[in-house]
Amino acid sequence: MIHPWWDAVAIGMEDAARQYEEMGVSINYEYLAPSEASAQDQVRRLSEASLRGFDVIGVDVADVGVVTPEINRLMESGQKVMTFSSSDAAKEDGCDRIAYVGNTHNYEDGADLTEALCQNLDYRGKIAVLVGVEGAPCHEERALGVRDVIAKYPEMEIVEIAYDGDSVDKAYGYAKEFLARHEDLAGIACCNMSNPVGAARAVIEAGREKEIVIVGMDHDQEALRYLRDGVIYALGVQDCYSIGFDTVQVAVKIADGHLPGEVYPEKTEEITVIIYQDSAAEMLQALYGEID
Repeated sequence: MIHPWWDAVAIGMEDAARQYEEMGVSINYEYLAPSEASAQDQVRRLSEASLRGFDVIGVDVADVGVVTPEINRLMESGQKVMTFSSSDAAKEDGCDRIAYVGNTHNYEDGADLTEALCQNLDYRGKIAVLVGVEGAPCHEERALGVRDVIAKYPEMEIVEIAYDGDSVDKAYGYAKEFLARHEDLAGIACCNMSNPVGAARAVIEAGREKEIVIVGMDHDQEALRYLRDGVIYALGVQDCYSIGFDTVQVAVKIADGHLPGEVYPEKTEEITVIIYQDSAAEMLQALYGEID
């Protein structure tokens, strides 16, 4: 979908294409972005893309159960399909896609962020969870990591779970409701790039920045400012540049007829780094040229 997360991915793609250009190889790629996440719309777009003569189609899977049959149909018709970004439809899901480039550890990301949240709260308190898009593998896996960690600690409790559709505005609305319903809410665990921004806006508006511990994902500029200012406690930042760069690299190899295990792996794993307040200013400068 149209989302600032993709800006860093696009830089990686552009750099990879530029390197091929320098070697005399022309790479033409197109990112077909919907305005909001929808598995049904993704199926339609995959079908349309298959008629346009692309050598390889890459998809960031919105819902494994909905999108996998279309991927398999395209593969059966001779189209080459790969997955990338943060959401895979894997072989074990019954998907015939050729390869995946991206985050292979979403569950661990959710768990690690929640461990940080729990430690900050001294392992006691009520929390809410903002998941993202219902059915999106990366969001659901992170949320499962959140739930499993909270279940380890008897004095921790999840009191609210909501799906915000990876929308800042919806996340803000849900967070406002959480805060209104739970005067003793201690934390909000956020499972995508949009919802920590919405959660932070709601917490600031309620004047509860000192009471609520927020953790979330990625490198949104506003989120990084909240991290710098102490409103957000921790962010799990994915290497979006490498996701974009490596996706182009793998797609070219697929287009050339290479199979996984020959010159690229079936799954190319990209890293996530959890950052705290002391790293926020450096990240803002590196990504946005913003000097505190």
